[in-house]
This record gives sequence, structure tokens and C-alpha cells, in this order.
Amino acid sequence: MKFGDLEARITPMRRWRCVALRHTRWWSHVTRAVVVCVLTFGVFLPLCCHRCLYSYYFLKSWYLEQRSEEALRRSYEEGQEALAYWRDMVAGGAVQGDVSEGPELLVTVVTARRNDGVQYHYLLQVMRQLDILLRGCGRAPCAAVLVCDVESGLEGNEDAALVEKRFRVVRQGKGSNQDVNVFEKEKRDYVWCLRQSTEVMKPRNLVVLEDDALPCTDFFSVLRDLLGRRFLSHSLYVKLYHPERLQRYWNPEPYRILEWVGLGVFGSSMSLLFLAFCTRFTLPFSVPLFLFLVVYIMAGAELIGRHYLLELRRVSPQLYAVSPATECCTPAMLFPGNTSSRVADLLDATTCMRGNGKDMVLYRHADSAHSLEPNAIWHIGAFSSIRANPPRPKLL
Repeated sequence: MKFGDLEARITPMRRWRCVALRHTRWWSHVTRAVVVCVLTFGVFLPLCCHRCLYSYYFLKSWYLEQRSEEALRRSYEEGQEALAYWRDMVAGGAVQGDVSEGPELLVTVVTARRNDGVQYHYLLQVMRQLDILLRGCGRAPCAAVLVCDVESGLEGNEDAALVEKRFRVVRQGKGSNQDVNVFEKEKRDYVWCLRQSTEVMKPRNLVVLEDDALPCTDFFSVLRDLLGRRFLSHSLYVKLYHPERLQRYWNPEPYRILEWVGLGVFGSSMSLLFLAFCTRFTLPFSVPLFLFLVVYIMAGAELIGRHYLLELRRVSPQLYAVSPATECCTPAMLFPGNTSSRVADLLDATTCMRGNGKDMVLYRHADSAHSLEPNAIWHIGAFSSIRANPPRPKLL
């Protein structure tokens, strides 16, 4: 056999061998990626997150009933402690706080007697927390506080009467708004409280809390930082709460998708830099590896739960994020400047009903409104004041 013929045969063999080696190497990388994903998403995260309420891995059938019962028991105990706190304060001759007009910030708490869950004393829990936070402000008060009692029934609101020695209370007339549906009544009560807050106290900024919106421990420091941000002069309102179960990345709101992709890109970049400079492993940069890490980190963040990542921002008030306004729920709202009057007029111009509550009315004007993340309050109300309640409410 001539040398030329031998070389002609060897050349195709080398070519196929190179192709086979590249294919084997590629398949090895894919296999490693699959193994990493299986171990992470199929073993490690389920073991770590199966008790996390707002994670995809949360085992509802195992833990939801227990967690719900624990939350109800804890809320009941807090309610009884708050009841004792206010009874002791009344017995000791509580002194009403500063009620002068024109405060920089007014916190108005809207309350009514609840048909269900009376024994949890949500209003007393909220007012006790506010009282404790205000006492920690020092000589300069963080805010003025007003309780807006919209109870129109014959029984009255005993909890509102209990805090009256410490905070100013305004009351709506008996028998008002009885001929309308509950959603319209709720809206009218809310509008009445907005207007009463403006007329009685004339605040520069107004926060309206529903009586089951418990302020977080950094509530006033967060508000102080928020009121100093420039965007506030162009905002109709700022929502201070959005349900934790609705805080996921996989959401029709575009900004969360952008945030999600940004987290993946940032995490992937940091991971590659860490591997390059802080370990002995040398991984050559490649686009497939970078994209794999982006998707890997995005999937992990979503499955763990965006809520838990947002909680990391509580380290400092400056880390709280402001995003476009979300749709659901109004237990805690900030109305900067004189926007409370504009909001009252907007709500007055619409009739509310099932499927068109006051939160939906406000959301139609969300192009000039914002939401704060993470939440500035905890929503402790397990029993609704306007909807039918199950005997034992669930957390989800």
C-alpha cells in the first residue's frame, strides 16, 4: 500500500475521531448540567423549602392546616395581650397624644366592628404596635394618629372606645350607608375617612391603614425614607402592602420579568467571577455556560420564592424598592401631599360592587401610582369584614 493511500484512509478516521470527541465532550457537559439540576431542584431545594409557606415546594397537604392553626392561636394570644394592654392603660389614666393640626405625617386607622373574629381584637393589636413605635420616636413625634370608626350598627365598636383615651377617634353617624352593597359601603366609609383626615388634621402626608394592618417594626423609618424620595411628588398613592402569595416573578407585570432576568444575569456573572478568582477550578467562559447559569439562578429564585428574597431588603430602609402599583388590596396606603382629596373624588365618582372594589378603581389610575417592596405592614386579619368567612380560615 502506498503512503498516499494510507494517509487518505487515516485522514477521515481522524476527522471522525475529532467529531466523536467533541460530541462526547458536549454530552459530558449536558450530563453534568442535568445532574446539577436534578440535585438542586429535585433534592436540595425540596429538603430546604418544603416548610416555606410561599415557596413552590411548600407541602400544603402536610403543613397548611398546622400552620393556619398556629397562626390563629398566635393571633388570638396577641389579641388578648393587646386587650390587657389597653385596659391597663385606661385604668392607669392614659394621656392622649399630640393632636395638633398640620402634622408632617398622619396615620389614620379605619375600623369597624367585625361580625367574625371579634376575639382577635385586630384594632387593639394595630394600635398597641403604633403606640409602641411612637414611644420609640423620642421627643419629635414620628406621626399623628387618628382612628376613624365607621361602625354604624347599634352595638358600637368597643375596641375603638378603648383606645380613645390615647388617640383621637372620629365616628360616622349611626345607620349611614345601610342601603348599599358591602363593597360600595366599604368604599364610602373609606372616602369618609379620607375626607375627615384631611379636614380635621390637615396633614402634609396621609397614611391610611385598615384595622388589621399591623405596622412592621421599621414602619416609621421606612416612611421617613420614602417621603424623602423624588418620585413621590408625581405619585397619586403608594401601596405599602401586596399579598405575599402574589409576589412571584412569574407574573404578567413586565417589571418583575425584567427584575427576574436581571437577577439571573447578575447572579451568573458573579458566579463565574467567583469561580475564576476564588477557587482552583478554571472554567473557560462560554455563552452556553453563562446562559445555563442565568436560567439556573432564575429557576432557583422563582422556586424558592421571591417573597423571601424581598425580605433581605429589610436590612435598611434605603434598600426598599419602589415599583409600579399592583392591583390587589388596600390595607395600607400612603397618599403624599394633597392626593388624598383627589383619590376621594375618584372613588366617589364610581359605584363599587363585587369584581369592582375600591382597589380595582384605584388600579385604573396606576400609571401615576407605586408599590413598596417588601411590605411595610403585616396583614393579620384572617376574617374578612365584608365577605363570608369559613369557620377556620387558611393562610393560603
